Amino acid sequence: MENSSKKTYNSPFSERYASPEMAYLFSPYFKILTFRRLWISLAKAQKNLGLPISSSQIHAMEAALDKIDFSCASEYEKKFRHDVMAHIHAFGDACPEAKSIIHLGATSCYATDNADLIQLKAALQILTQKISHIIDQLSNFAKKEASTPCLSYTHYQPAQPTTFGKRACLWLQDFLLDAIQWEQLLNTLPFLGAKGATGTQSSFLTLFEGDSSKVEKLEKMIAEDFGFSKILSISGQTYTRKIDLNILNALASFCSSAHKMATDIRLLSHDGELVESVEKNQVGSSAMPYKKNPIYSERICGISRFVISLSQNSAYTTATQWLERSLDDSANRRLCIPESFLGVDAILNLLSHLISHLTPMPSVALERIEKELPFLIMENILMEAVKKGGDRQKLHEKLRLFSQQKSIDFLLEQIEKDPAFHLKAKDIKHLLEIPSLIGRAPEQVHEFLKQEVQPYLNHHQKSATPIPQIEF
Repeated sequence: MENSSKKTYNSPFSERYASPEMAYLFSPYFKILTFRRLWISLAKAQKNLGLPISSSQIHAMEAALDKIDFSCASEYEKKFRHDVMAHIHAFGDACPEAKSIIHLGATSCYATDNADLIQLKAALQILTQKISHIIDQLSNFAKKEASTPCLSYTHYQPAQPTTFGKRACLWLQDFLLDAIQWEQLLNTLPFLGAKGATGTQSSFLTLFEGDSSKVEKLEKMIAEDFGFSKILSISGQTYTRKIDLNILNALASFCSSAHKMATDIRLLSHDGELVESVEKNQVGSSAMPYKKNPIYSERICGISRFVISLSQNSAYTTATQWLERSLDDSANRRLCIPESFLGVDAILNLLSHLISHLTPMPSVALERIEKELPFLIMENILMEAVKKGGDRQKLHEKLRLFSQQKSIDFLLEQIEKDPAFHLKAKDIKHLLEIPSLIGRAPEQVHEFLKQEVQPYLNHHQKSATPIPQIEF
């Protein structure tokens, strides 16, 4: 019998690209389980602060925590046209003894927004652990290739020699900035707490007979249950959607870094300088049997563009929230937030595979350097000539004219003949050597890794999550 699950749309992220742990975080089960944990935490705090809630009611809720009847909740939602109320009733059916005190004093966003923040925190933790692994992988690649020469490009035209390690550090620097930003967001992510229908906490103040200190304690107790040290001191019914905006912008920023790296690899693979390894049975084209395409770099670019586009949704949502609450953000956030995180998770998985299978081709790179040698040495010749008293602007024009011949012999002959350069062949010979052409690239790599990358890794390596190899 044909699998019926193939007859309905499922997100490619959960089916093909993202990890099971990230897909779980944004599953209906995790969401509703978190709702119930929040309702239990609320009831416990209220009991501890003197409200008439019994231990047996708490135990009943705890016993029913993971007994989620989604069919029952669906029937309630058809009746109420309200998903949170549907799950309140479904939870109450699973623990009848506690039904009367579930969600006491709370509004829907007590469950939804606090659950979102719990979800965001857990998702950011996964991403920060994975990006630490990526930084470690890429730093090892950069260290290994610190002195391996290759041609650099400006405007995608040959410029000067650099090294594979130096180029990798350009990518690594961007990822390090992303990782630091993610960590800052994670460490400062607040909890909404128990704010009530418009953020004034009036319902909780009524429950506690006007005792503000108990309302404050209530929030702190719940926040501690979920590992939050900071609680928003001001809100409407929801937490400010600026939080979503900042997080999705940070995810989009990372995607820009990943897209840039993958694009560079795609360009370099065209000339065979830096290539993705190809599996033994990998097919490059259904029509052209010889094809070897940079499929993982291309996939990274495709998913990155999608996530970057999603960040605009959070900007629109933040801009259009009415007063203390409107509901036009709900459907939008259910789409763009999970897809953003699943997308970034997928990109990290792909990056890990790509970096571990990335192969420099030093002989190809050296061949390209030698082909461009007449042009590559010109700036250093200009520096030598000026040191000997030459006019920088006049010599620049002479070299521009010489470069049209595209011959190293012609170039050296013209320079030696022209008294304006004050240079002989022996003065130029060392400029043709690769170490003089790559400048301080190797030193820059080692300095960057030691001064900036290694301190980060020392702090994060224990929490870095190894990423399993992708299957396709």
